[in-house]
Amino acid sequence: MHTTQLALLALLAGIVIGGSISAVIVVSLRARDRARAETSLDIPDGVREVLHGMDDAAVVVDASSTVLAASAAAAPFDLIEGRALPADELRHVARGARSAETTATETLRLRRGAPPAEPRLVVVRASRISPRLTLLVLRDITERERVEEMRRDFVANTSHELKTPVGAVSLLAEAIESAADDPPQVRIFAARLSAEASRLALLTSRIMNLSRLQASDELTQQDVSIDEVVASALDAHAIQADSAGVDVVRGGTRGVYVRGDAQVLSEAVGNLIANAIAYSPRGSSVGIGVKTAEGIVEIAVTDRGIGIAEGEQDRVFERFYRADPARARRTGGSGLGLSIVKHAVQRHGGEVRLWSRPGRGSTFTIRLPQIDAPATDSSPKRSRKKKRPTAGATSRPISTNGDPV
Repeated sequence: MHTTQLALLALLAGIVIGGSISAVIVVSLRARDRARAETSLDIPDGVREVLHGMDDAAVVVDASSTVLAASAAAAPFDLIEGRALPADELRHVARGARSAETTATETLRLRRGAPPAEPRLVVVRASRISPRLTLLVLRDITERERVEEMRRDFVANTSHELKTPVGAVSLLAEAIESAADDPPQVRIFAARLSAEASRLALLTSRIMNLSRLQASDELTQQDVSIDEVVASALDAHAIQADSAGVDVVRGGTRGVYVRGDAQVLSEAVGNLIANAIAYSPRGSSVGIGVKTAEGIVEIAVTDRGIGIAEGEQDRVFERFYRADPARARRTGGSGLGLSIVKHAVQRHGGEVRLWSRPGRGSTFTIRLPQIDAPATDSSPKRSRKKKRPTAGATSRPISTNGDPV
């Protein structure tokens, strides 16, 4: 064979052998990289920075469900770096996303904080970062679900509450028509019809007031005298107190002012007074006291009524909720009064506190930011004609520290 041909064959063989060796090396390197990726626990660059900037709870976990990195919001759920995932449900979601190599989403109830903290409704989204790393993002939707549930309850309760007086008005109208030849019976039906119409008007008015307070519209802002607010509320419920045989007592500090809407505040205080009278036994007293402390005005309304059980105290401010439904029906309560009070006070930058014991009575305290009295009216005007005192009103002081008078 010619020398040139031998050289070409040798060169070709060298190329083939070299290429084969190179291919083997490349395959080996790729296999090594793949093996490293499958066993590596290194978190990709930038992931920690993203976690630290997230408002939601988020963690990166390995195949053993150990947290390798976590956002600040993850701590309340006990998701701490170096610890295992605290809930079996979270581990299941992470394993599912890692094995399916896709994104998995689950809605779970997880405890936020140590017992007795209540479980929170959380949407968990798991995404595969690498064969051994999984990203879990937890979004707390408890408040959103609560608001949605309140909206559904409000619509349902409103429909139910309006249906009752509307149905009664319709039936009474038919009864009046049937008893047209019996004047005494017509008068009885007409009186009941008037009562149902008044109940319907009151319920509609309260629903509109609550909707207005929950709207984003700004309330009227002016200097409001608490003396005038309390006096207006007492005058509005003097007849109710007389009819119920309840003594209404006004005491405490005078000449204090807040910033806000006088009518809204009068309605809020009036609702507390109306509730206190309605739930007080005949011959008892209801106290309305005012005091100031550290720039806060406190208006306390205290009764000696049936009281509220501890388990119901967190719910009495909900719309249409009644601690004693049977009594509320007898007194014509709508279940909106305390909800209106809460929203009215919140719109003025304040809060409502409740103290109550079954059988001992209740004290509702409105707390509002105090302002300085206007320069032209730093004290109550004494030149005005003295108003007729409200039912049972006296000048003896009452307690405003949350204990019954």
